[in-house]
Amino acid sequence: MDFSFEILPPLKGNSIYKVFSVVDRLRQFNPKQINITSHHSEYIYREQPDGSLRRVSTLKRPGTVAVAAAIQNRYGIQAVPHIICRGFSKEETEYALLDLNFLGITNLFLIRGDSKGVITPTDQSQIYNDHATDLQQQVNLFNRGIGLDDMRIEGIETPFSYGMACYPEKHEEAPNLASDLRYAKQKVDAGASYLVTQMFFDNQKYFDFVEQARSIGINVPIIPGIKPLGRLSQLNVIPKVFHCDLPEALTNELEKCTTDEQVRQIGIEWAIAQCRELRDAGVPGIHFYTYMASESVEKVAREIY
Repeated sequence: MDFSFEILPPLKGNSIYKVFSVVDRLRQFNPKQINITSHHSEYIYREQPDGSLRRVSTLKRPGTVAVAAAIQNRYGIQAVPHIICRGFSKEETEYALLDLNFLGITNLFLIRGDSKGVITPTDQSQIYNDHATDLQQQVNLFNRGIGLDDMRIEGIETPFSYGMACYPEKHEEAPNLASDLRYAKQKVDAGASYLVTQMFFDNQKYFDFVEQARSIGINVPIIPGIKPLGRLSQLNVIPKVFHCDLPEALTNELEKCTTDEQVRQIGIEWAIAQCRELRDAGVPGIHFYTYMASESVEKVAREIY
């Protein structure tokens, strides 16, 4: 069973050794790859003593490219940096692609990214990629040696391969699952070599999604994304933020909990059961969302490795 683990780069000013400590815990499972998320800075307007407003960055996780390079160099594990649309211009994306090409990091994960806190004009398609498929087109052109403004790019010995996201319970902006599946097929037809699902807690929704995807000609691996629950607040936060349902059997148990530790134990047990069923069904691998749950993920992975 192939595993991949998705981790966060450190907050600005924090040590990369916090990232290494997570990888040290999880490399025992011989992961196929380590994904490193990418984050735009989030901005708020803070009132000044004179009554004026000043734009202030409130969340900074720089270093996705550098962290990917450090992991691949230190551990010899394939690092997969996330490349996102939101908060980054096409020029900034091109610089990242150039850096990754120089570093020999050739597998990417392309995603639109969260719009929270982004102050980006929506009507400047010449400057920004609005959708993941727009970003995909930029990467495809780069692979052909074509940069922005038709600049020639030399020395691309290994073109980028990449995966993209899919949503068993549909993307929040999709009118229905059928249209979302067509969008996923568009990604695959344009070059995505695999898809990774948003987290889900009901395996039947994954199985149904894969069946429907195959029926419309999506034949690349569809890798299930799993995250063990670990906090009382997630009973309400997870469905709101990630737009996925929690099964009634799971919520019934969570509603009995009075501490995060009780939730964490239920989350581990539920994820183990999910992963066993997925493994037995022959899924192509399991992708773990490890942020704020690396210890739980380690316990889950140990049971099914």
